[in-house]
Amino acid sequence: MRTTLFTIFTSGAIALAVPALSKENLTAHTSAPGVAVHLTIAHLAEVAAARGIADIQITLGQTGANATLAVAEGKADIGICPFVLPFLMSKGVGPYAAMGAEKGAELASNLRILYPYSFGAYLLYAYDTVGIQGWDDLEGRRILNGPPRGGATAEARGLIQVITGMEEGKGYEGIQSDWSQMATTITEGTSDAAVLPEFVPSDRPLQALSAGKMTFWSIPKAMYESEAMQRVLGAPGSAPFTLPLSQMQTLGENATIVSEDDTFRTRGSVGGNCVNASMSNDLAYELTKAHIETLDAIYGKAPYARNIGLEALDARESGMCGPNPVKYHAGAARAWQEAGYALPECAL
Repeated sequence: MRTTLFTIFTSGAIALAVPALSKENLTAHTSAPGVAVHLTIAHLAEVAAARGIADIQITLGQTGANATLAVAEGKADIGICPFVLPFLMSKGVGPYAAMGAEKGAELASNLRILYPYSFGAYLLYAYDTVGIQGWDDLEGRRILNGPPRGGATAEARGLIQVITGMEEGKGYEGIQSDWSQMATTITEGTSDAAVLPEFVPSDRPLQALSAGKMTFWSIPKAMYESEAMQRVLGAPGSAPFTLPLSQMQTLGENATIVSEDDTFRTRGSVGGNCVNASMSNDLAYELTKAHIETLDAIYGKAPYARNIGLEALDARESGMCGPNPVKYHAGAARAWQEAGYALPECAL
């Protein structure tokens, strides 16, 4: 049996060198380690190498906005793709405003999905020493709500506005930070609270909790079930997200969880790993098949992995269809269907 050699570059790129058995040389863009977007692509690179499908060189520390654009332009083969971004790209708005609607729609049409998953659930949390009492106590506060550029920040701003009625700069101060610096921004006290997409449990909230006691607030049930919030949960890149309090309590003794009952409710951010439409059907099929057949290995790599919807393919749960312009790559769809999964017709 041949041995796979891993070479890790400290410059922020991981190159996986494998035997000559591999058929393709691919590039991928993803985030810093510690979250699902990194976990899924790093795992794909590992199994693609082991199966002789492809060598995948991974560039770390990318925002979703940049990674999605790189794939749409053909500058990267695989990228993280929060579903809000193809929608914004197709309209030429948000981080893609400079390109305009016509160019944006053309680029968005180049995107295809191999597999969807959750990019996290938006949590409001703060150190107890700050004295915040919940969603109705954010006025005048400094809220860490995402990176300087990307879909996550737009989603957090929208969620805060629906729940509190406040816009950033008109009721509260928004604080942005690179993903790699988020935990430091929280622990050093630059912000009063955070509204960020998180996994439970995962590195960033656990790092913050190691520095002191924190409280995490569910969206109040009446607000969660309101017409306004349901519109948000059905928006591109969004989905309903609930967890039992028992799962939230895996954050540890320093975490206090606030909810009216035994369910934690919030907005989920959904997306997937995307490729360019020009990828061959055979390659997309082999990559997706490798992903599906090794799901148990992903579940064993991170304590939050079973909570990220890797097998939640329903249109509403996965965020496919509706205003989301991205469909499954034909090769990926074949792999899912051969494995016995049902895909929504509107996503094919």
